[in-house]
Amino acid sequence: MKVLVTGGTGYIGSHTVVELQEKGYDVYIIDDLSNSTIEIVDAIEEITGVRPHFSQFDLCDKAKLAEFFKQNPDIKACIHFAAKKAVGESVEKPLLYYHNNLVSFVNLLECMGDNNVNSFVFSSSCTVYGEPEYLPVDENAAIKPAVSPYGNTKQICEEILEDTIKSTDLQGIALRYFNPIGAHESAKIGELPIGVPNNLVPFVTQTAIGKREKLRVFGDDYDTKDGSCIRDYIHVVDLAKAHIVAIERLLEGKNVTPYEVFNIGTGKGFSVLEVVRTFEKVTGEKLNYEIVGRREGDVEKVWADTSYANEVLGWSAKMDLEQMLKSAWAWELALSKKEGIKA
Repeated sequence: MKVLVTGGTGYIGSHTVVELQEKGYDVYIIDDLSNSTIEIVDAIEEITGVRPHFSQFDLCDKAKLAEFFKQNPDIKACIHFAAKKAVGESVEKPLLYYHNNLVSFVNLLECMGDNNVNSFVFSSSCTVYGEPEYLPVDENAAIKPAVSPYGNTKQICEEILEDTIKSTDLQGIALRYFNPIGAHESAKIGELPIGVPNNLVPFVTQTAIGKREKLRVFGDDYDTKDGSCIRDYIHVVDLAKAHIVAIERLLEGKNVTPYEVFNIGTGKGFSVLEVVRTFEKVTGEKLNYEIVGRREGDVEKVWADTSYANEVLGWSAKMDLEQMLKSAWAWELALSKKEGIKA
């Protein structure tokens, strides 16, 4: 079975490609390498023993995308990760984000429709819930006005997907993930942000190894147990496996409705300071961090109600916070030994 993974050399995409290949799928990657490196394809091959098919181009180039589908007529499904994802950058450059994330999405759905590819899993986000009215937040929670252009593109893409499914043969699942962290147990792939990390854990590991001088904790005056923000952190391999379950649900016709939405998290919330303390505990490394003011747009606390994904999708997270942080540190240590790849 041939499956297309857009953004397949990125953080979540690469781990999903590994899980697909280990289940015997023939994987095709499209990635423009704007936030990843070609070495990831080598790493995937090292882990699985199989080299995925790789094409480098921007999905906003519809002519190239149409030619890709023409040359690969047997693709049966698509998992879509490719998008720009830095919240801060999206606030500074909204048109860049709207153009990249929406045009690429529409191009992909159009080309899939033209080539009768009718199974689609979309990489969505818990950002659609904003500051939730109740916790844990479930799939029926109100969709709040987005606090960033990035978050808004996730909301708009969900709307485009739902409308497209209503009017075509497309079947789709949107996975709203919480905060993916960690790395593959091989330490051959992991989170490798280009430039300064936007996410907590890469900043933690880079500070611990000496790439960053100190970690800034944004706010200690929130209404939480220690004053820092609370998030639902999920191991990236658990998250990748959710995509396999979702695509198989569509391919096997097990979906109850043509469009389904699932929260993908652990159902547990940990504060930023709890993450810091847990990292220090499992690695023995002392982190240099300072408390600074709140960061604009940060949600105070959010974690998932995962019962729908557990019961209906038949998926659940397996790894705990200590395992997540141990794997992230092993990846950072492995990176530090490589020449030419720097975060």
